Amino acid sequence: MDTRQLRTLIAIAEHGTFAGAAREVSLTPSAVSQQILALEQELDTQLFNRETRPPSLNLHGLQLLETARKVLGLVEETRASIKGSSISSTLSIGSVRTSTIGLLPRAIVALREEFPALHVDLRVGMSSGLLSDVNAGRLDLAVVAEHAGVSRNLTWAPFLREPLVVIAPPGTPTLPVRELLERLPFVHFASDVPLAALINNELTHQSIKVTHIAEIDTIPAIVECVAAGLGAAVVPDIAVRENGRDMLKLPFGRPQVYRQIGTVQRANSAKAALLVAMHNKLAELSGEFGVFL
Repeated sequence: MDTRQLRTLIAIAEHGTFAGAAREVSLTPSAVSQQILALEQELDTQLFNRETRPPSLNLHGLQLLETARKVLGLVEETRASIKGSSISSTLSIGSVRTSTIGLLPRAIVALREEFPALHVDLRVGMSSGLLSDVNAGRLDLAVVAEHAGVSRNLTWAPFLREPLVVIAPPGTPTLPVRELLERLPFVHFASDVPLAALINNELTHQSIKVTHIAEIDTIPAIVECVAAGLGAAVVPDIAVRENGRDMLKLPFGRPQVYRQIGTVQRANSAKAALLVAMHNKLAELSGEFGVFL
């Protein structure tokens, strides 16, 4: 099986037609057809539904497509590993929409100072999709929260372990946390992510009865609402560490509640050294709450 055939198969899947794939891989449509025919003969099975126009991948083709991406990813990783510090390949990174997202651009810049020829692709998505893409080789690394359902063939390691804090508008007098949260309107983090569950579980555990004034699904927006005087909220420390804007900040939880964000990668990745370097850049930028490998 020729890797050029696999690249052509992926190109067909991405462009939808043999003609589109031909332009991508710099071949004629006839040469693309010959490559696919040779691949089908080698595997002794058809990979396309040719009754449709244009032909579409059948179940065998879709199965091979996933394998092709893994194989080509491994080939690229091996090349990068052999080249060492002269890396000129691509590092594909995914991240959940977290308050730590601001760390990623700074970590990428710091990593590229060590590997100037390195190209980094960054995208944001949901944990489940990111984990699936790491597992399939479409991503080299993902940044996700703890308890994100990491499978056995992936490894998760925290780069940040930080406390959750209660924040209240500037000028709010210091009160016990329970009294503060029950007295002020509550800006609720309404999202289907581990952080939201962590906050809700602790409120329930302490039997704190809050009165919702807003339900918002991003931490930065919650911070803006609190800074404007709308009410109190619970957020990760990093969300207000560098610019608290004179808001009242108190520890949350009895005992103090912490959340963890970490990196996920395939076990035994050929880019392991590079991924460790990326992890440690994130830990370094996390300050006193950073966790190094």
